[in-house]
Amino acid sequence: MGQLWTLLYSAQAHDYPITSVAWAPDGQLFAVGSFNTLRLCDKTGWSYALEKPNTGSVFNIAWSVDGTQIAGACGNGHVIFAHIIEQRWEWKNFEITLTKRRSMQVRNVLNDALDVLEFRDRVIKASLSHGHLVVVTSLQCYVYSTKNWNTPLVFDLKEGTVSLILQAERHFLLLDGAGIYLYLYEGRLISSPKFPGMRTDILSSQTVSLSNDTIAVRDKADDKVIYLIDALSGKPLGDGKPLVHKGEVLEIALDQFGSPNERKIAIIDKNRDLYITSVRRFGKEQKIIKIGTMVHSIAWNDKINILCGMQNMYFVVWYYPNTIYVDKELLSKTVYEKDASEFGKSPQIVNYVGNQVTVRRADGSLIYTSISPYPAILHEYVSASRWDDAVRLCRFVKEQTMWSCLAAMAIAHKDLMTAEVAYAAIGEIDKVQYINLIKDLPSKDSRMAHLQLFTGNVQDAEGTLLQAGLIYQAIQVNINLYNWDRALELAVKYKTHVDTVLAYRKKYLEDFHKEESNKRFLQYAEGVEVNWEKIQAKIEMEIAKERERAATVTTVGQTGSRSTPLNR
Repeated sequence: MGQLWTLLYSAQAHDYPITSVAWAPDGQLFAVGSFNTLRLCDKTGWSYALEKPNTGSVFNIAWSVDGTQIAGACGNGHVIFAHIIEQRWEWKNFEITLTKRRSMQVRNVLNDALDVLEFRDRVIKASLSHGHLVVVTSLQCYVYSTKNWNTPLVFDLKEGTVSLILQAERHFLLLDGAGIYLYLYEGRLISSPKFPGMRTDILSSQTVSLSNDTIAVRDKADDKVIYLIDALSGKPLGDGKPLVHKGEVLEIALDQFGSPNERKIAIIDKNRDLYITSVRRFGKEQKIIKIGTMVHSIAWNDKINILCGMQNMYFVVWYYPNTIYVDKELLSKTVYEKDASEFGKSPQIVNYVGNQVTVRRADGSLIYTSISPYPAILHEYVSASRWDDAVRLCRFVKEQTMWSCLAAMAIAHKDLMTAEVAYAAIGEIDKVQYINLIKDLPSKDSRMAHLQLFTGNVQDAEGTLLQAGLIYQAIQVNINLYNWDRALELAVKYKTHVDTVLAYRKKYLEDFHKEESNKRFLQYAEGVEVNWEKIQAKIEMEIAKERERAATVTTVGQTGSRSTPLNR
């Protein structure tokens, strides 16, 4: 099958024929030669710079391996050389400009203070984020703290062809032609991950992502495969098997906040569908769930797990993407949307720092848009288990999105009292009633199982009940869900409540005026007597036993008066 080509950009006609074009090694820039013209362009088409040398037509262009210099063969027999300068990096109140090949200017916009950074060799790459500036020259790496521009940490590099720098809060990643290297900001090498068929020359910021504990890399040989690597050890996570998506992956992004066990990765595939999934599996099948369509660019917040993206003609913020695992019906209520026409055609999100998102338009200009600070504050309250403060914040803001986020967060953290308040605030009365039912259950295991049912994890709920020895409750869960075969299977396996299953099955068929056609039920119905009085007595005895055991566990295990989140 042939390659499908998509036109991304088409410039206006030039005054003279274009005689040469060459891509930079990292694919981020390309140079264009014409008569007395040399132009530097971004990969999306817009122009960085235009020079008019008196050289005739530029017939051929070659880039240096590090992507900092251009050589051009000209019509008048001369060879011209050009150097890439005036690159800019921004983070919070700092603005850094590469003024010369070996010199940078740092400007603090709060007080207009200026600092000049000098380097021994020409600057190849730089990155500014998480309170640190990382600069790579042809021979060395410099690490500056934004609190002190005078004394950088400097260490030598094995190769001078670094093509990518990624930063996380605790460390940064360098990628060159030989491999991937992870360093602490103190300069110590942590790990150098390897994976099958590794080719670092074709990796970019869209196909590599870094968090405090995880590195994600899309495979070049198979665009559906994503390698998940432990940042500290450099070894594959879990059983070593990569994450496999059903379609070709275009962009990946790891969230930045929270524990490693809760780490999530966002994926955009070739259909421009946005998916999210957990990085660590713990022996379970990985659920890759779609949360958006027609998404062209995404970015996680640098401190809180809030995701923003360009979706069709809208700028969208998912205040709590984990909602999809807790209550799918709530997801749409935890999303903020606004018209993206001000960003023009094909905008790209540069970063999402604090409450500000930086977006680059198709013409290269940067636009800044602000996000409400309240969802981030809500995340902070929840992570610190300050539930009363979270409720007060939602009452102050009076927005459905905030209450919806709090409802999903409370369920995820098993705080039923807060969940009840939040669901009531958004009018989800049926869920309030179910939460009250959960709170009234006699044992912690039952409450846990029904909370798992609330989030749609039927298998987990059944497993919790069986592990706790609550066989009847596990059978009743399947009866309530009309999983008749599974209910009968459990009853036969554990030799209890077979008559209960048959009785409920018979009542179900009578209600719908149907005849029994299941061979297994017909088989067991012949030898088992159905007596509702005996069944009801057995059920009441099971509930009494559970209450008695729960009371015993509470008495034996009680160490203080403070209640558990499930019992608040």
